Amino acid sequence: MAYETKIVRARSSDEYVQMVEQALDDVWDLHQSIEYDEDYMADTREFIGPLEASLKELYQSMKDGSYEFATGDLAFMEIVEKYHDAQLPFKFLLKRINETHMKGLEV
Repeated sequence: MAYETKIVRARSSDEYVQMVEQALDDVWDLHQSIEYDEDYMADTREFIGPLEASLKELYQSMKDGSYEFATGDLAFMEIVEKYHDAQLPFKFLLKRINETHMKGLEV
């Protein structure tokens, strides 16, 4: 039997926004890692741009008030499912963001 970790959704809109901000910070850190060790992080190059663009689009929609919950998986989930935790160390955070998007805030 496989062990499933329950994904805890954000409990408030502020927490949800903070999760997205943290993911954007983690993307920046990943950019820095790529610059530091290009050879080791080569596989990461192919998804970092689309991941960052997707998170920035999500964040902008939150800021301008156009964000809507439950419109289907967020665009970055294809990347999350394709890459291993070693390549995407904040994968669980991205899953939490998507889970909150799909099911709303945890109340």
